[in-house]
Amino acid sequence: MAHQPRPAGTDRVARAVSGVSVEGAETAAAATSRRARLDAYLKARSGAAGPRHEAPIPVRRDREPAPLSFGQEGIWRKAQSASSSTLYNETITIHRHGPLQVAALQKSLDEILRRHEAWRTTFHGRDGDVVQRVEPWAPVPIAVHDLRGLPEGERLPEALRLAADDARLPFDLTRGPLCRPRLVHLDDEEHKLFMAVHQILLDGVSVYRVLMPELAALYDAYAAGRPSPLAEPPIQVSDFATWQRGWLTGDILAEQLAYWDTQLAVPPQPLRWPDRPRPPRQTHGGAIHPFALPPELGAGLRALAGREGVTLFVTFLAAFARLLHRYTGQEDLVMGTPSPAGRKRSEVQGLLGYFLNPVALRLDLADGPTFRQLLAQGRRVVAEAVGHDDVPFERLVDRLGVAGDPSRHPLFTVAISQEPPMPDLGSAWDLTPMDVTSGGARWDLYLVVDDRKERGILGRVQYNPDLFEPRAIETFLADYRRVLEDAVRHPDSVA
Repeated sequence: MAHQPRPAGTDRVARAVSGVSVEGAETAAAATSRRARLDAYLKARSGAAGPRHEAPIPVRRDREPAPLSFGQEGIWRKAQSASSSTLYNETITIHRHGPLQVAALQKSLDEILRRHEAWRTTFHGRDGDVVQRVEPWAPVPIAVHDLRGLPEGERLPEALRLAADDARLPFDLTRGPLCRPRLVHLDDEEHKLFMAVHQILLDGVSVYRVLMPELAALYDAYAAGRPSPLAEPPIQVSDFATWQRGWLTGDILAEQLAYWDTQLAVPPQPLRWPDRPRPPRQTHGGAIHPFALPPELGAGLRALAGREGVTLFVTFLAAFARLLHRYTGQEDLVMGTPSPAGRKRSEVQGLLGYFLNPVALRLDLADGPTFRQLLAQGRRVVAEAVGHDDVPFERLVDRLGVAGDPSRHPLFTVAISQEPPMPDLGSAWDLTPMDVTSGGARWDLYLVVDDRKERGILGRVQYNPDLFEPRAIETFLADYRRVLEDAVRHPDSVA
């Protein structure tokens, strides 16, 4: 039976990267349908087996070029037309504390590239379409720089300069490799491995839940002279892409499209922020501003989320919406989030690859909801949206006819996400995403939060400096912190 969405103007769709909370009021029939989809989704997200009636994703019998997944195709097509050739360059900073065996680290990276075909895949246009081709395995040498001879205060700036140089070099998607590893020795006990990677190869789960645990496990084994302890992946990204093309069709696609047709039937108005003149074409310029919340505020936010039965992501989303409402006076607010829609199947949980799909988060702040009410609305829209986030963003944009303004991203110009939790890897390994920028940004402003048990709640704002001065971002973060503090102290306050 087709899903019957709520009337337009009530709780609108949202999708949370950090998890899904399904508690809250639901009508009986709709709740049963949604709960079944959510249970299946959450089991897949946690690595449990999917629904019993679903056949396993098959492994392709031949090794011929394969179609792209919808997420890969979205990145590929936007990369072809982007004004910046490095828009989709990402840099991962991996910290190694303690002694380091470079040979063991190189061997570990070589094994990761052997295990994960996505990281040795190239992309080729063919007959008006695009295919992915897995290249034969070959080592990707790690460039090594020893900065221990520099004065201590000059080492980190020089390391970041080297990493930034890598991040600003374009990748050729038709030729591999699409990653550039660079190791920097800061002193005998401090080392940084910078990984410049094209985003078509990875998402947050790839970095936090796959790359880091595998690298640590392989390094520990190889440094001790032991073989790899890791089991082979059951499938590869090209297998998933082939399966996905056949799955998202017919009634499944029609139901999801019908839901979005209703929820976005009234086109959202552009966000009236920032106040600076917008260039006639989207420039994709990018800069980064990191931040950290005080430990007591982080504890208060976790407690608030727990009492209200929501995820931390929903809490951050509600605060973001409230702040944008105060800035703009707009009541119908549309934000975005890169949803891990492709990670619903258990077979892909341990794969490196890009499985994201941007989705619109539409919150209604009419009638002055309290923060507690805004949390409840966020919880409900997340529960509703989780079964409808598979429609490729580009297909939805084309269907709605909202891609006409070249000066801005369609549907939304600001986005928010939360990094997935990272397993405890001990004190020897740590990770910093996006402390190095390629100089590009997909959205006007992108707020990312990262809840680390050992370090508290960290975050960063990626923004377009053609639209925002650095001081404006500092003001935004100060205001955002005040909204969060007020939410903890007075959850029944109104916007």
